[in-house]
Amino acid sequence: MNLSLICACVWAIVATAIAMGPRRFHWPGAWGLIVTGVPLLGWVTYHNGPIVGLICLAAGVSVLRWPVHALLSAMLGPRRAAK
Repeated sequence: MNLSLICACVWAIVATAIAMGPRRFHWPGAWGLIVTGVPLLGWVTYHNGPIVGLICLAAGVSVLRWPVHALLSAMLGPRRAAK
C-alpha cells in the first residue's frame, strides 16, 4: 500500500470522526473534506490507476452524499410535478 492510499484511508477515518461529531460541525467538515479530497483523489488515481481512483471516488461520494445531493439540486433547479 503506497502513501496515497494510506492518506485516502486517513481521509476516510477523519470523515467518520466528523460524522460522529455534533451536527454544527458537519457542513464545515464537509467543505474541508471536499477541499482535501479532490487533490487526494487525483493523487490516488495518478499512482494507482483509474479503477482504484473510481473506487475511491465512489467511497468519497458515499461519505459526502448530502453535499453531492445539494450540489445536484442546485444545478438542476426545482423540479416540477408531471402533468
